Amino acid sequence: MEVSKHDWKLYRDKVPEWQEGYMARLNAEYIQILQRTDHDASDNFWELEERLNKDKKNPGVTMELRKSEVFWDIARLINDGVITTDDLEDFGDELKKAVKLILNR
Repeated sequence: MEVSKHDWKLYRDKVPEWQEGYMARLNAEYIQILQRTDHDASDNFWELEERLNKDKKNPGVTMELRKSEVFWDIARLINDGVITTDDLEDFGDELKKAVKLILNR
């Protein structure tokens, strides 16, 4: 199955918005790590570094946009908590069905 032109364009427009929202949530979590007073500052620093290294590989932070991977990428964004199925309301029914099928596997 191939993604429609409408969905491909919408997807390319939405991904940066989704990523910005996700990174804003991550930044809030990072601030909480740094502001902990029940840990040493060095512990906070190293935990933050570990989180940054892990999080920068998440599609909510960086990803290559490939038309052939749209369905899989959206499913991964949902599984990783970057977006929810509600974020797909503007997309076509075929895309929603394909993503739902992947998620139910």
